[in-house]
Amino acid sequence: MLFESTRGADNGRTFEEVLLKGLADDGGLYIPSEWPQVDIRKLKTCSSFIDIAKLIVPLFTSSSYKDEEVLTLLENTWHDFDKTDLVGIEKIRDDIFIGELFHGPTAAFKDFGLQLCAAFFNKALEKNNKTAIILGATSGDTGSAAIDACKEYENIKTFMLLPEGNMTNIQRKQMTTVKKENVFVLNIEGTFDDCQDIVKAAFKEKYFLKSNQVLLAINSINWTRIIGQICYYFYLGLKINNLSKKLCYSIPSGNFGNVFACYSAMKLGLPVDRIGVSVNDNDILHRFFSNNIYKKESVSSTLSPSMDITVASNFERLVYDFYLERDAEKCKDFFANFPESSIVLEEEIWQKTSNLFCSTSTGDKETIEVMKKMHQDFNYVIDPHTAVGMCASKLFGGPISSPLVILSTAHPGKFLDSLKKANITSFKKHHVLEKVINKSEYSFSLEANQDQIFNFIKRNNN
Repeated sequence: MLFESTRGADNGRTFEEVLLKGLADDGGLYIPSEWPQVDIRKLKTCSSFIDIAKLIVPLFTSSSYKDEEVLTLLENTWHDFDKTDLVGIEKIRDDIFIGELFHGPTAAFKDFGLQLCAAFFNKALEKNNKTAIILGATSGDTGSAAIDACKEYENIKTFMLLPEGNMTNIQRKQMTTVKKENVFVLNIEGTFDDCQDIVKAAFKEKYFLKSNQVLLAINSINWTRIIGQICYYFYLGLKINNLSKKLCYSIPSGNFGNVFACYSAMKLGLPVDRIGVSVNDNDILHRFFSNNIYKKESVSSTLSPSMDITVASNFERLVYDFYLERDAEKCKDFFANFPESSIVLEEEIWQKTSNLFCSTSTGDKETIEVMKKMHQDFNYVIDPHTAVGMCASKLFGGPISSPLVILSTAHPGKFLDSLKKANITSFKKHHVLEKVINKSEYSFSLEANQDQIFNFIKRNNN
């Protein structure tokens, strides 16, 4: 199994190369050169999430590691979850399920992909006698999951960019209360997109690195994160109907990594009927899936901050594989000129959308109403992102009526202001979130200026 770039000029890469590089040399994103097929019969004999991961992860890693190495690594990869089997499943009705992905140590779905990344990062760095710097941008949960996953590895230093005012106090404190010599949290005067642009520029500059260092990507441009997320789609399908029938999935989406993981799982053999792309008022994805226009607009702050993104990085992978059927030249033309030029597909190509995808866009007012209704009618408390995902269901006027799994990507305890707006005063607390509320914060404030940020990294890279 080798990997290729969506833009065609950086191909034949091994798993370890893709793991350590993140972004391809030609500016594209890596994707498997072909889709492996999982053995569904073996999957149906699995009893746990780890068992499923042991069948899926090695499909992508054989170019760099023996299967025995990977199976041993997976025994200890996912840690500090408050559920033995990592994922919770709540049955709301016979045709509606919620996949709870927030039982990890940072109370968000990002723990799945980032703990897998961290384990492989450490293995690769030790093997090659290198150290690493992580530079990441976060609009909510990526930063805390990356910091938690990597903080115990002395060969990794983490620098996390936080756009000013773009997350809840608890989300911020999950990062700023970590007092470790290898963790630096930077409050940036700018938007998430400003931060993401600086991270992308860092992979071209790299002058702040030492000779034996690599720069690691932890945003969902890193393919290893996608692998970790593929695993829970198979787990959900197995536990809900033993992979016997197609299910629909509604996925609260910002950077599109979670949606592309679902699509990838389908390519590997997961029975999928429709994929609902659920967004808030930052609706670049909804505008594409409903009107065939992918155009960057200004970002709006919402009650679901992890989706306050105007450019969905992983969308390029879908355009390349699903719409353009791996025509790298066309893909390069589209994305090398984006966002200066909007992306509009040929109508015949875009019509493929209805075969698999649908989308919804939900404002703050409707988000609160959904949270209220779920609490009142089903005695179940959800966070704002999950509420956005619920709007794909016919129950809330959405397009999906067949058996539907809504992915709950974060614990509601991260969003106390939203719970208050929805008049929800009682909910099951998350022990990690309770601990950070009264802790002291440690962070640095910088402008959204790449030279200023790169020089800060260089000064602290000792």
